[in-house]
Amino acid sequence: MSSSLERYTDRVEKYSARVGKYADRHPRLIDLAVVLALMGCASLGSSLTMPGIAPPDHAGTCTALMGISCLALLRYRSHPRTAVVVTAVCTVIAVALGYLVTPLLLGPIMAALYWLAMLTAPGTTRAFGLGTTLAVTAAAVFSDSMDDLSLLLRTIGPFFWLMLPIAAGTMTRLRRAYLQAVQARAEHAERTREEEARLRVTEERMRIARELHDVVAHHLALANAQAGTAAHLALTRPEQTKRILTDLTGTTSSALRELKATLGLLRQNDDPAAGPLEPAPGLARLPELVAACESAGLTVTVTTEGEPRPLSPGADLTAFRIVQEALTNVTKHAGSHCARVRLVYSGSRLVITVSDDGPATTAPPATGPGRGFGVLGMRERARSIGGELRLGPRPEGGFEVTTALPLIPEA
Repeated sequence: MSSSLERYTDRVEKYSARVGKYADRHPRLIDLAVVLALMGCASLGSSLTMPGIAPPDHAGTCTALMGISCLALLRYRSHPRTAVVVTAVCTVIAVALGYLVTPLLLGPIMAALYWLAMLTAPGTTRAFGLGTTLAVTAAAVFSDSMDDLSLLLRTIGPFFWLMLPIAAGTMTRLRRAYLQAVQARAEHAERTREEEARLRVTEERMRIARELHDVVAHHLALANAQAGTAAHLALTRPEQTKRILTDLTGTTSSALRELKATLGLLRQNDDPAAGPLEPAPGLARLPELVAACESAGLTVTVTTEGEPRPLSPGADLTAFRIVQEALTNVTKHAGSHCARVRLVYSGSRLVITVSDDGPATTAPPATGPGRGFGVLGMRERARSIGGELRLGPRPEGGFEVTTALPLIPEA
């Protein structure tokens, strides 16, 4: 039984969908068919009378009135108010001529009121609907064709039949507005999801770009400095040159490992070829960074103030990368052989200061086409975890980078 009902429901839905598509493609043909049906109903309604009473002798006039009202309905899409007024006038005249007020006779005016309520604002519907209802009801009260009925029936009948299409049209308009609102919300949600997806992709690209910049720029700068120092000392200090070249091998190997780990982020998690990635670097690897810088001819002094406290993985990585980038800039731009790294654990913040003793005007190049992105990357990293970064020349000479990063709250 339920399967038969489901098949019947599916057929009805498919038929309704086909009818709806046809109506969308040929609206004028549908309107013409509806108007012809209403004309037939009005003609049949004009022939109905109370028992024992002959129909009024105005058949031609009534037919003309119903024809005019039905022709006016053909313009209901663009002129719903005009359609209501014309059909109301024709219906009132027909009722005044003595024709019995029946739903069939009221068919054109009921259709006009339905379309008015569906296509216009509520205020317009109330104004035209009330005026039309009062006019038709008054004509029915004073019509000779309804003398055998009580005043209550002559009043309630037209009022009910005319209020019915207004209520139906209003419900249709509200349902259409609801469906449009639902569709608009769905489209907005879809656009929002797409924008969020694009934003996440952009953020991921920026994160990977920062990682690649930090890894490649730092190690290449160190490798360049080590190679230059080795070339300068090759003839005078062969043992130191050999040690520097050994360190250069370690620098390039470290660069390759970190580059491989960074590129591994682009692999899918279910890729069987993706091996385990190295842990993200943090301040625990600061001695390795200092040793690598010293092999390039840069002496780095690290001081710690306060009780060291743990950082979140993101803050730990950010701290290491900012120190790494600051030391890379000293190696590339400062013209100094000394740098200082100061770690201050104070309250809920870790303040990191990297400074050098180069010329007072020394500064990293501004970002832009063909320029570096180190300073921009440091700012983005600090802001991404709720920190801040300041940098600029020191009054006594050299350049200084200061960042404040949040610490993990104590339990």
